[in-house]
Amino acid sequence: MNRNNIILLSVVGFFAIILFWGCNKYNGIIKQDENVKNAWGNVQTQYQRRADLIPALIRTVQEAGKNEKGILESVTKARAGITEAKDEIGNAKTPADLERANAKINSAFTLAVEAYPQVRSTEAYLKLQDEMPGTENRIATARSDYNNTVRQYNVAVRTFPGSIVAGFGGFTVKDEFKAEDGSEKAPDYDKAWDKGKE
Repeated sequence: MNRNNIILLSVVGFFAIILFWGCNKYNGIIKQDENVKNAWGNVQTQYQRRADLIPALIRTVQEAGKNEKGILESVTKARAGITEAKDEIGNAKTPADLERANAKINSAFTLAVEAYPQVRSTEAYLKLQDEMPGTENRIATARSDYNNTVRQYNVAVRTFPGSIVAGFGGFTVKDEFKAEDGSEKAPDYDKAWDKGKE
């Protein structure tokens, strides 16, 4: 093999290594870009979950409250029926009068016993209270995961020699989630409480 062929093969080998490295780096940046898109999709999923779940839970609580109101009204009527039946027992003049009064008491008692196990609005409120912070925690975790993924991607596109490949590929730095202005201050719960009472 002559000297010119060795030099030519060395130059071709060098450029092949550079090309292989550049392709590998480019593909790595694409993978990280896709990871950022996936993390962003996860954030959107959690927001959508909140948008779907919380109104449904609130409707459930409202319906349970309406149901409980009806049950409590029925129980109140049953108690009134028992009181009325007691008066009838005191004023009864025949066994048939006593039997009618007793039937009213039994009917009212059965209604009250059957109604109370159906009261579920307290459980619905507790589920809503549990679900709210859980949902917010899921969103916070998804945001944090997104920020970590963006950080890894940004390091890849800003550091040398990845910045050269990123420049050729049109990859730019992505924004992370940031806290809103003023969110570093603790909320004024007294103001919020007073506003809620209005």
